Amino acid sequence: MKDINFSEIIERSIQIRKMYHKLEKHYHEKEWTVEEDALAFLTDAGLVGRLTMANQGRWPINGDDVSELEHKLGECIWWLTVLADRMNIDASEAVEKFLSKTENHLKG
Repeated sequence: MKDINFSEIIERSIQIRKMYHKLEKHYHEKEWTVEEDALAFLTDAGLVGRLTMANQGRWPINGDDVSELEHKLGECIWWLTVLADRMNIDASEAVEKFLSKTENHLKG
């Protein structure tokens, strides 16, 4: 599997979201709002929690919890990049600021 950089993740995420917007318009006459996107992300994040429990043997699940967990983790990253874009936040810059601030805080 190839490694992709964060800029590529962001660009591909935005393009995929545009395709979903077309489907939303076709089936529901309008695009989802930012709030609806956030709710969809939270739903998927909750599934990550449940699938993590299954992966660790703490919750029964039917099917392949590892591949579903991998899918949902990827989907959550996708949602976060989409949400950042829709709210005019540079996801790369946000992650860099978070990492630097946290590293500095933990170094004391």
